[in-house]
Amino acid sequence: SLTAAFQEYLRHLGLQDFPCGLGSWNKSCLSGCRSSRRVQPGQEEAVLGEETPEALLELLRDQHSPWALPQDCSPQDRLLREVAVLAPELVHGSKVYQVLKSLWMVNKGVEEVDEGVLQFQQLEELILSANQISRITSANLPRTLKVLELCCNTVGDLEDLCSQPPPELQHLGLGHNRLCGPSQDKFLTGDFWPNLISFDLSFNNLTDLLGLVSQLSSLQKLCVLVLQGNPLALIPTYRGFLVDSLPKLSILDDIYIGPDERRQFCGLARQPELSRSEARVVVSVGEMKGVPDPSALQQLEVGSEAPVITCSYFVTYEF
Repeated sequence: SLTAAFQEYLRHLGLQDFPCGLGSWNKSCLSGCRSSRRVQPGQEEAVLGEETPEALLELLRDQHSPWALPQDCSPQDRLLREVAVLAPELVHGSKVYQVLKSLWMVNKGVEEVDEGVLQFQQLEELILSANQISRITSANLPRTLKVLELCCNTVGDLEDLCSQPPPELQHLGLGHNRLCGPSQDKFLTGDFWPNLISFDLSFNNLTDLLGLVSQLSSLQKLCVLVLQGNPLALIPTYRGFLVDSLPKLSILDDIYIGPDERRQFCGLARQPELSRSEARVVVSVGEMKGVPDPSALQQLEVGSEAPVITCSYFVTYEF
């Protein structure tokens, strides 16, 4: 579950271990709380084993320190470690759930977004890329969520996600999943995502361009859309039809839509017959190696009792 993966992640960060945490090594801590006593310069008492928060932070930031995080660690890792020095009481126990506004849990083997995620009372951004999530229950998502990224999972059904979706969600990332149309198209409307600004549906198995556009047109605030990698992107009029059908769209497949392009495709939305859901692919095989050539077999002599050997090949293509 996501909660279990998060707890394991916290243990890996060692937020309660030196130089982090509420230990006696931190001068700013007094009985587990931040001291409110103001100390004037020159009046500090030197206590053996205690360090200032600044000195402890240096141990985290200096790449030669044994307590430094790897250079490729996430901003979230650095933030939590530094908060554990400057205000350790904020990341102690369950309080950490009330502090985080952004949670990145990438490639952590998460299979389920469980009810424990509701403990993140101020969470606005949830990144769950490269996990093993096939279904996600929206009732377990904080209502404060504005960004939900599910790229590179195995999501094939949006019904549970759309039962109680976060009302303020502005970005939904569903790229590189297993969505198939038109069964899922009905969940891609403004009834479920009234505040959606950015939508990533790339590299799924969406095939019905006309049906999809009719649903997406109800997203009144949609400005950024990614559909590349779907079979419907092979349709010759794909981009022009989308540009003309969604006039509020400003970026399609990471490419800006300018005024000239809008004028170029003006009126295409009124000609749906040009956007046929089919495409022609021509495959030419120039050379095959490692297999016998049937035409090069030696001809058997008349009356020979040797077995006749024939070779045939069946070739499949996956797109």
